[in-house]
Amino acid sequence: MTVYGIKNCNTVKSALTWLKSHNVEFEFHDYKTKGITEAQLKGWSKQVGWESLVNKRGTTWRQLDDAVQKEIISEAAAINLMKDKTSVIKRPLIERDGKVIALGFDEVAYKKVF
Repeated sequence: MTVYGIKNCNTVKSALTWLKSHNVEFEFHDYKTKGITEAQLKGWSKQVGWESLVNKRGTTWRQLDDAVQKEIISEAAAINLMKDKTSVIKRPLIERDGKVIALGFDEVAYKKVF
C-alpha cells in the first residue's frame, strides 16, 4: 500500500499518524521529492474523477490566477496542472494494488477501509 502526499501537509500528517497507530503498513511517496507521473494521474482520474483529485480548498489553488482556475475544465487541463503543481493534488491519496482506496483523511472512512 502506498500513501501519496506531501510530508509537511497537516492532513497527510494526521493520516500517517492514524495509520501508524492502527499498525497499518504502508510506503510513503512524497510528490515534492519523488514527483508523480502523468500515467498515475490519468489512472487515478479514471478511478475517482479529475474533479476529486484537484484540491480547490487548498492554498495552491487559491493562489492561482482566476484565469488559470477557469481553464481547469477538463481532465487534460487538470492533469497538466497537477503535474506542474503537485501541491494542488488532494491528499493523501492511498493506493493498494493499483486501486485508489482512500482520498483525503476521514477517520470514520479509514476505520471502514483499514
